[in-house]
Amino acid sequence: MLDIAEELHRWVEQGRAFAVATVVAVGGSAPRQPGAALAVDSEGTAIGSVSGGCVEGAVYDLCVQALEDGRTVVERFGYSDEDAFAVGLTCGGIIDILVTPVRGGVLPAALAAFVGGEAAALARIVSGPGDLLGEALLVRPDGSYEGKLGGHPELDRTAAGEARAMLDAGRTGTVEIGEDGSRCGQPLTLLVESSVPAPRMIVFGAIDFAAALVRVGKFLGYRVTVCDARPVFATPARFPEADEVVVEWPHRYLESTDVDGRTVLCVLTHDAKFDVPLLRVALRLPVAYVGAMGSRRTHLDRNERLREVGVTELELARLRSPIGLDLGARTPEETALSIGAEIVAGRRGGTGASLTGAHTPIHHDRPRGPLGRIGSVA
Repeated sequence: MLDIAEELHRWVEQGRAFAVATVVAVGGSAPRQPGAALAVDSEGTAIGSVSGGCVEGAVYDLCVQALEDGRTVVERFGYSDEDAFAVGLTCGGIIDILVTPVRGGVLPAALAAFVGGEAAALARIVSGPGDLLGEALLVRPDGSYEGKLGGHPELDRTAAGEARAMLDAGRTGTVEIGEDGSRCGQPLTLLVESSVPAPRMIVFGAIDFAAALVRVGKFLGYRVTVCDARPVFATPARFPEADEVVVEWPHRYLESTDVDGRTVLCVLTHDAKFDVPLLRVALRLPVAYVGAMGSRRTHLDRNERLREVGVTELELARLRSPIGLDLGARTPEETALSIGAEIVAGRRGGTGASLTGAHTPIHHDRPRGPLGRIGSVA
């Protein structure tokens, strides 16, 4: 639901009645992952998507029905072998959809938190006793929470703890707990949607390739910083789409700024006086990606210089250099695309190989566990 939170928040402020359909489980080659959502208001306006078009019409009708009768349901959609034109996923996947009418509760507060850029997790019951379907908690990073799931008094505390753990990791997905809040008894399943600040992309080197990479980084959802020690080049006018432009020696900036396990560092300076001290710092940080631009000759020379300043072979193995995937890129835009593709492949576990003729999964980050655990259909 995070992908349509801003529009839903406007609907709440305008007093509109609406229903939300959310993907809660997937199997096979499903086009959208848990958390993807479609919403329909009382006037029939629809936003979002749960399947890329395959079952949108049927889900739209479920939302309209939920607005009329006020019931929360879970429905499963999949490919029909008997009739390929029946409602289903022609890609061969299966998805379970939670459809909930929104009338108060913690959802408006969750939308306000998401839109405001706060770290928060929304935990909803998507499988279990019928009277609990759709019940929700809004969980904060400090473990405090709003809402009530009902049932056993320990259930809220256990659910909040599980949601907080997923929020800490920035993960969206499902978790099973017992109906009484323990690991025993009748199980129920929570969908936890975690909203965390956008991950960072730091681009070192205020060159034309950096301007193109800023655009790709923003498109991929990163908060993008451009850093260069040369004030004549590192200006907001040259990088209007960057979230910030910093004039500082790259290694000094990296030593002083906040990074985490989602941060990506792109070194485009290909100048030893910048690259060596910068990469010496970068390769020892717990970040997701470190890439450096340069020819193969530059790469070999840079590696030798890094070894001379104490960078180990294990640390060097983290460096993606020359940066990007082999797309035959020439222009700044093509090069930025190849860098973005390598970052996505690393994040999602992709190989970067062409899908044509391959027999590997298209989606590498499917949720673990059998789909059938989510299945109660009201």
